[in-house]
Amino acid sequence: MPTIVVPELGESITEATLGRWLKQPGELVAMGEPVAELETDKVNLEVTAPASGRLAKQIHQEGDTVQPGEVLGELEPADVPTAPAEPPAGTAPPPTQGPIPAPRATPDVRRLAKEYGVDLKAAPAHRGRVTHEDLERLAAERAEPSTPAPGAATPTTPATAAPNPPVEAPGQGGPVVRERLSRRRLTIARRLVAAQHEAAMLTTFNQVDLSRIQEIRRRRQAQFEARHGVRLGLMSFFTKAAVGALKAFPRLNAEIDLERGELILKQYYDIGIAVATEGGLVVPVVRAADRLTFAGIEREIARLAEAARSGRLSLDDLAGGTFTITNGGVFGSLFSTPILNPPQVGILGMHAIEERPVAVDGQVVIRPMMYLALTYDHRVVDGAEAVQFLRRIKELLEDPESLLLEG
Repeated sequence: MPTIVVPELGESITEATLGRWLKQPGELVAMGEPVAELETDKVNLEVTAPASGRLAKQIHQEGDTVQPGEVLGELEPADVPTAPAEPPAGTAPPPTQGPIPAPRATPDVRRLAKEYGVDLKAAPAHRGRVTHEDLERLAAERAEPSTPAPGAATPTTPATAAPNPPVEAPGQGGPVVRERLSRRRLTIARRLVAAQHEAAMLTTFNQVDLSRIQEIRRRRQAQFEARHGVRLGLMSFFTKAAVGALKAFPRLNAEIDLERGELILKQYYDIGIAVATEGGLVVPVVRAADRLTFAGIEREIARLAEAARSGRLSLDDLAGGTFTITNGGVFGSLFSTPILNPPQVGILGMHAIEERPVAVDGQVVIRPMMYLALTYDHRVVDGAEAVQFLRRIKELLEDPESLLLEG
């Protein structure tokens, strides 16, 4: 009897939560059709049927924690009708002989369809799959206002109930709301605590004068955007500066293997860029950042950030990474101590830009300043090395032309 098993989940993902069953016992399933959704700390995945048949048994239930290779359910042999061929023009289509599987869609697209009240069977599909863009387009078309007939009543929108109504807690002083934590939030919680216990984390600080970078952006922004179709932001400068500093201090681009007693010095530069989403923080990776132009970095960061916020990141987008940059400044953070993203041994924290008085050549001047924070694993990186690394980033950012040579 064919079984439905949890697939390999990707690098560093060892378990998932069974989010929901898309098929119930007794329903027909076509080979390759999604039958269940899995939630991981990074992305949501569909599990597809390995063969056609009828879902005989659900071994795991929604909310269960499962691991790669575990059996989720069983299929029994059954005849599953397939979609009929396209009839010739002018002829009526032959009647169907049973249920035909709906177009495939990712869990996020299915969730969005439910929010929009859109039947996936009515949505356009490319090669049998409904995309995020297909659904947005269909929803926008349906949302276009139409002119009501004279004298027709205008329908009113019914009030919707709160998704999480307050629940009275026995023995407490008032109502509380209990929300089920997502797999991503649970895993983030565990990893943050593990990082604190397993690494010897230490943070060093500096500040950088961004006046020259800001001047370049003001002077070149319109030309850059017209030529490359993307804005010249700060992240490309910081990514290039990080790469330049990592080349000068390679132990910050390493990983420790305690079991073998080895330090793995990575000679490639895959830079993780932390992105805040509704479901929690994710860190998609800009591959081979040392080989990308400023425009290439900006385009890739924009793509990854949009995919993160729309829930369309792939496991490949999140796997690996040799060093991470996180920008709390976009939320107004002035000073913070970022936490390592294991197994990496370094993370650079950016903060808000503020005009502050600083001494330059014996004169007090006002400059756009940013505090920088470098958290590092003291098991691998010595304090002097970390301080020099952060100092090198400062030097590269304050002399942007040098990034063309060292980034």
